[in-house]
Formats: sequence, C-alpha cells, structure tokens
Amino acid sequence: MNIEIISGSPRKDSVTHRVALHLRDHLRTTTQHQVNIIDVRDWNLPLLQHVFSSIEKTPDAFKPLAERIFAADAFILVTPEYNGSYSPALQNLLDHFPKQAHKPFGIVTASTGAMGGMRASQQLLLLVPALFGIVSPYMLVTPFVDKKFDEKGGLIDASFVKSIDLFINEFLWLAETLRPEMSPSYN
Repeated sequence: MNIEIISGSPRKDSVTHRVALHLRDHLRTTTQHQVNIIDVRDWNLPLLQHVFSSIEKTPDAFKPLAERIFAADAFILVTPEYNGSYSPALQNLLDHFPKQAHKPFGIVTASTGAMGGMRASQQLLLLVPALFGIVSPYMLVTPFVDKKFDEKGGLIDASFVKSIDLFINEFLWLAETLRPEMSPSYN
C-alpha cells in the first residue's frame, strides 16, 4: 500500500513535522508499505484557482506532487493547531486536488501545549468526510510535542509509545480493510 503522510506545518522549524518523521520511520520499519512524506513547505502552492483534476491537467511545477496524491492509497494528515483548526497550508494543498473517495485517512495533531491540537483534530473530523475519505476514529493527539520527539523524529518520551502504537494499528486496520488487495505481510 502506498501511504502518504502530509506534514501540514509551513513553519521553517516545525515541531509538528517531527511526528511525521517518526510515523514514516516507524511504518517503514514495521510494515512493507511504501510510506513517504508530502511536506507543505516543499510546495509553493498558490491560493486555489483550479483543482488539479488529473496529472495531465496539473501545472508542470506541481506534477510530481499530483503524481503522489493520485497514487496514494491512504493518507495520514499531520497538523499543528492554527486558531482552533488545522493549518491553512494543509487546507490549500488538499483543495488543489479532487475528492479522495473511499480512501482511508489518519488524523494526527500536535502542539507544544497541553491540548495537543485537540480542536484541530475535531475540525479534521469534519474535513475528511467532505473529501469523501474515511477517517480512522483513533487519532493521535500529541501534547508537548517538543518534549516527545527530537528534531529528527526520534521518540524521547517512552510513555507515548502506547498512543503511537494504538494509532498506527487502528489506522492500518482501516486502510487494509478498505484496500485488502494491498495488505502486505508484516516484518
């Protein structure tokens, strides 16, 4: 299965991106799925003018991004909280593409505060069905993210392992149930 983790923080020194790195590395070492990160900082998407309805109808500068979005079997959205919601950069990226009908989504939020982006997670629960996606009800809400992961995505708070494992196991269950033909054997 081809899983794209969308890292939704546009900030240069994003602490939220640490969670995306950790999830990618964890999934790569524990499954045979193909797992990559789409980082919103890598794509200077303008404000939405036209939906990229196919790779062929995507401007050349964004064709590599379109290829990855259209090829993805499942998504994990990773975002900080911006004014009680997910990042506008994440919204802008998703808005450039058609609906993701029947594709599984995992929701991950992070913050340096005690709430861990909880309000953003609730907003994403509204967004995913609007994209015609199917969201895993097991979200990874990450408070004090800067105390849980180092700059390279390494876990520094062992007490958070259980939360990560629950999120990953439930997300994979959903993704593999929806796309059984793409379920690999585990390492």
